[in-house]
Amino acid sequence: MGSHFQRIVDVEVTEADARALAERMVGWMVTEGLITRERMRYGVYSPGTDTGYVPGPNWRRAVADSSDPGWLPGPVAVMTGRHYYVEGQGADEADAAICPACAARTVVIDYPQRFEADQEIWRPFRDGVAVWKDTGSGSVARPACGTAVPVTDWDFGSGFVLGALAFDFWGWPPLNTGFHAEFRGQLGHRAEDHTGKF
Repeated sequence: MGSHFQRIVDVEVTEADARALAERMVGWMVTEGLITRERMRYGVYSPGTDTGYVPGPNWRRAVADSSDPGWLPGPVAVMTGRHYYVEGQGADEADAAICPACAARTVVIDYPQRFEADQEIWRPFRDGVAVWKDTGSGSVARPACGTAVPVTDWDFGSGFVLGALAFDFWGWPPLNTGFHAEFRGQLGHRAEDHTGKF
């Protein structure tokens, strides 16, 4: 069966500002009654943390359908620090990468012929992401001309994003559009949504 999550990744906040923004967002969600300050480990499988905040008394306000009286969502995990996030289950690569300069598309997973990444094609991107995670400034050479471009400038599509702050809602019913809009307003940055399963 597995555990399902919905993830919101801030793709603009810097690593230097991520912790303060995370604390502000947690404070806002606590004030709104969406979560509490109590933390738990059970049901959290997020990268970089093994605890999350327990849902608060008003958690239903954030979801599209709370008609099941027996549904109790899991914790909300908050991740800070540079990381890559992948939508779905078990994937570790982007489907493709689009060059920010010339819009050339590099196919990494050639659906429907292949359902796994071509590791030779993905290697420079994987290496660039690893350097970015360690130092904050990885790059990948453009296939057309060889010019190095920051890995954060490449468009990997919505299923693979880089960010320094993310929130995993474990076992929650689908979050509603009003909550998504309010959450983004509180973040003050562009964000990407993911769903997945552990």
